[in-house]
Amino acid sequence: MEKEVSRVKLTSGRINDFACPIGKHQAFLWDTISPTLALRATPTGRKTYVFESRLNGATIRITIGTQKDWLIEQARQKAQGLKMMVDNGTDPREVERERQATAIEKKATAAANVETAKVAAITVGEVWANYIEERKPFWGDLHLRDHIDKTKAGGLPSGRRGGGKQLTKPGPLAPLMPLALKDLDQATIEAWAVIEGKTRASSARLAWRLLTVFLTWCAEQPQYASLLPTKNPAKTKKAREALGKAGAKSDVLQREQLAVWFAAVQQIQNPVIAACLQMMLLTGGRPGEVLGLRWEDINTQWKGISIRDKVEGTREIPATPYMLHLLSALPRRNEWVFSSPTSGTGCLTEPNTPHTRACRAAGLEGLTLHGLRRSFKSLTEWLEVPVGVVAQIQGHKPSATAEKHYTVRPLELLRVHHEKIEAWILEQAKVTFDAKAAVGALRVVNV
Repeated sequence: MEKEVSRVKLTSGRINDFACPIGKHQAFLWDTISPTLALRATPTGRKTYVFESRLNGATIRITIGTQKDWLIEQARQKAQGLKMMVDNGTDPREVERERQATAIEKKATAAANVETAKVAAITVGEVWANYIEERKPFWGDLHLRDHIDKTKAGGLPSGRRGGGKQLTKPGPLAPLMPLALKDLDQATIEAWAVIEGKTRASSARLAWRLLTVFLTWCAEQPQYASLLPTKNPAKTKKAREALGKAGAKSDVLQREQLAVWFAAVQQIQNPVIAACLQMMLLTGGRPGEVLGLRWEDINTQWKGISIRDKVEGTREIPATPYMLHLLSALPRRNEWVFSSPTSGTGCLTEPNTPHTRACRAAGLEGLTLHGLRRSFKSLTEWLEVPVGVVAQIQGHKPSATAEKHYTVRPLELLRVHHEKIEAWILEQAKVTFDAKAAVGALRVVNV
């Protein structure tokens, strides 16, 4: 270390005139008023005030600040304060390190408190949106739609034909979405279940199941786990009892009722709805599976239909003659087989209302869309069709080891049975149709 032995009273003029001599990497100008204070200059022209003293036999040097930022009197006061600390046996560097550490800790604590407050204020709806975004790659279209529909706020024009100025109703879970996640406790969910169970128990039961799985997912996320109790607040006996039990459904079409049902459905003015309902019965498919058919799913060459299945992903079923006849008469407006020019998605929504009206006209009160799926299974009992064949067409899981691992039925074998089922249903329904007649080609309609 190089140090000037002479001292001067540091003044503005001397400070401005002081420079590092050529050939040196630094030079010091020491103050006479405060002997531990010096002005250090470097070849670059940078000038800083430094404090230097001895502590426990060792020299310590501390940078106070630049000449531009500190007045000389301020630098002297700082140097005197540091000298007092050294005289008391305290190392100013350790004090500064502790101060910085404390400041960093306080800043981190403040940031953590802000983040904690932010997380604590996060709403169920915000977390629900994150949940959907993370999980939707593992869900089918219908399961995703359930998560969206059950939380809709409602209050929008219904869009239903004949609906007038009616507005959509909020989904069962909509009242819970604005709540803070931390406030979604057992008592809140039980109170919700009591209210929803009185007006729409079936829909609320599905919503409750979705909510239960959602809260289980939240408990597995580090950022949300601390906001919830250890036990899933939705899994309570009171909530289950408030929503009631789903009764066994028994709405099916009997053989003798087929004629009046087909006659009523074929009178529906919208041909897309009429065809859709007949397809639900003749395929035994889930309503959402039939509604979700795209034109790319229909193979007219090999006469097959690809169904998006919630069990296996997809399944292939035969495109039987009457079904191809129905499809050939449909307008091809967009990607959807059962399209709707008034729907936001372009796809027909569940035609519950027109089906209910048709059933009422036919004297078949209480028959639901899912009842058509039950009807397909029940009607096949008259034909003694192998149970495994019916299950494969409908997309049911195999119930026996032989079915799971040893029975593989190609599409043509399914066709033999499916065409037999279709022909028998049409015969009982007194629907005149020549299966051997040429099937009309699918047509494109520009609208």
